[in-house]
Amino acid sequence: MAGDVRLGGGQLVNLPRGRELLGFGGVGLLAYAVDLALFTWLRGPAGLEPLTAKTISFVAGGSVAYVGNAFGTYRATRPRGLRPYAVFFAVNAAGALVQLLCLTISHYGLGFTSQRADTVSGAGIGMAIATVLRFWGTRTLVFHNEGRVGSWTG
Repeated sequence: MAGDVRLGGGQLVNLPRGRELLGFGGVGLLAYAVDLALFTWLRGPAGLEPLTAKTISFVAGGSVAYVGNAFGTYRATRPRGLRPYAVFFAVNAAGALVQLLCLTISHYGLGFTSQRADTVSGAGIGMAIATVLRFWGTRTLVFHNEGRVGSWTG
């Protein structure tokens, strides 16, 4: 199988595949675009309050990400039912909290209060750390493969 490597003792190890990373990243970009476009529309022409608009756009973007990963990136290991969908949203909510934590530390803890600093800490550094968390959580907790041995995700 592509991505599988035999170690000296014959142990089969499944390494993260480039296709998996590209699929996850591509789906993530699409989900981000849906989230951003819907949030912008809900805040602007629709006139919703910020938290209501963000909640709706987050659920829509997360749904796009789940469907894209379930039927694309992880179609071979896709579990059935509502549980994986709920776990996927929990993983994504944890990623969102990481982004908010980075923004909070930068803005309130370190005193970097400019719009640029907020963007760098929340959408830059926070997004990078959250993406690693989301990849790990999605791969390990939602679309895990029971037969995988020695994977970097355990």
